[in-house]
Amino acid sequence: MTRVLSYNILAGGMTPCPGEDRRTEPLARLISAVQPDIVGLPEGLNPRREAEKAVVEELAERLQMTLIRGDHPTAGDEFQVACLTRLPVLASRVHVRPGVLTRPVLEVHVREEDGNELTVFVAHLIASFHKGRAAEHLRQREVEAILDIMAAAHGQPHLLMGDFNALAPGEALRASALLRYVLYLDQTLPSGESHERDGHPHLAYVLPDRLRPLQPLLAHLSRNRPARWFIDALAGLYVPRKSISLLRRAGYLDCFRHLHPHEPGFTCPALMPAGRIDFIFASPELAPRLRACQVVEEGNGVKGPQASDHLPVLAEFAPCATPAPTREISTPQAFAALSSL
Repeated sequence: MTRVLSYNILAGGMTPCPGEDRRTEPLARLISAVQPDIVGLPEGLNPRREAEKAVVEELAERLQMTLIRGDHPTAGDEFQVACLTRLPVLASRVHVRPGVLTRPVLEVHVREEDGNELTVFVAHLIASFHKGRAAEHLRQREVEAILDIMAAAHGQPHLLMGDFNALAPGEALRASALLRYVLYLDQTLPSGESHERDGHPHLAYVLPDRLRPLQPLLAHLSRNRPARWFIDALAGLYVPRKSISLLRRAGYLDCFRHLHPHEPGFTCPALMPAGRIDFIFASPELAPRLRACQVVEEGNGVKGPQASDHLPVLAEFAPCATPAPTREISTPQAFAALSSL
């Protein structure tokens, strides 16, 4: 059985707010509780604190896993992806698409315990919720680029996981919970640029420009139980959902929704869950092996909000019935060998 965890650990496990420490301990305890073989980390690296030892380096040591970094200079100070695995790493590659991908996509090729090979892609799509449909258009372009990247793995088992900052068609959004969470952060976290750049959302980043004048009214309504239904219904009609549709039409299986057609499966914010934006997608070759998928709310005495603002998603894949022959990786597509990382 191969266990895969997708986990946005918030700003590389570093929350640069006064009085808050690195979150290595709660993250290590929660991750170890589910014993994953592979962990995809959409916000695994924090370039804004590159002078310090990365939390993911500490996690790799604590969990006895190999760290593969997905950072690249073109992403600037954006939080960047990483991957941890206890499986043998055959190769890895960082895919950069300047002008299309806000953050690079990390590709990791591993050998599973049954001898088969599996390719894992870790991605983090743009948020910019305040831009509404314009942001969704950007996410669509990112998904199209990711599909193009994954085309090289066509015919071979592979998966895509990460934080997509998007909802699937037909899924609920508890916008009132998200609004209350952001207002809570605005009241409890320091104001200023450091607050706005530490990975925590703030109201100006979530609320569309044309709704800004309604901020006091929305804040009042978010505390009124009957009014919350109205806010949720209105937001549900407004939020675009085309990015996830692109992956579904390309044949990728939404692991959680496939096994849990009626459960919300909300992953963010962990403190006041409002929507499901963290996904694990299995390729058509891998999908028949899917056995379980769940949102992890706590583990080893650590509750989700103590470790990050996202809840992790865990998927389990059964061994392949027939071991596949070793696939040769051609030089033109060659990944950066692990020894060169």
